Amino acid sequence: MSETQQTDAPASAHEAWGEPRTRELTWFDPMQIAAQAPLMSGVEFLTRMREGLIPPPPIAAHFGLDIDVVEEGRVTFTCAPDESGYNPIGTIHGGVLCTLLDTVCGCAMQSVLPQGKGYTSVEIKVNYVKAVRGNSGPLTAEGTVVKAGSRVGFTEAVVRDANGAVVATASSTLLIFDLPPQ
Repeated sequence: MSETQQTDAPASAHEAWGEPRTRELTWFDPMQIAAQAPLMSGVEFLTRMREGLIPPPPIAAHFGLDIDVVEEGRVTFTCAPDESGYNPIGTIHGGVLCTLLDTVCGCAMQSVLPQGKGYTSVEIKVNYVKAVRGNSGPLTAEGTVVKAGSRVGFTEAVVRDANGAVVATASSTLLIFDLPPQ
């Protein structure tokens, strides 16, 4: 909804909407976080983040992402979406799920990279299987490496709801590159 549409609505309409809701986000300097990535292997970097020795990136605060498992070639994250991620029909927006899938696909690739290497998504293919609602409970996403080449890698991911039902899947292609020295 545009600002114009909201402004043009009569005051009584705004009152009928109820009390506005807010959400506060807190994060740490992302450049200080990124500066640590070239200094260790990907699995070590992610493990230190999971252990709280390196702060999570700002995107984690936006989407409520937490790292649960870090192994070479495999990561799992949890996500507790809230109503701030709802679309106009009252379900979690697909972009939230895509962000979660892109995160675990990328971090799975990162988990196999040696010190000094990084990655970026080239493409991601997402399949939405089931709507996620406020009562779906926390989501668990698992990303796994299919193939890690020297320049390109391939990963897959699945997101499950609190009951274990698959809600979305993805496959991703990632570019692997040298990280600039810090």
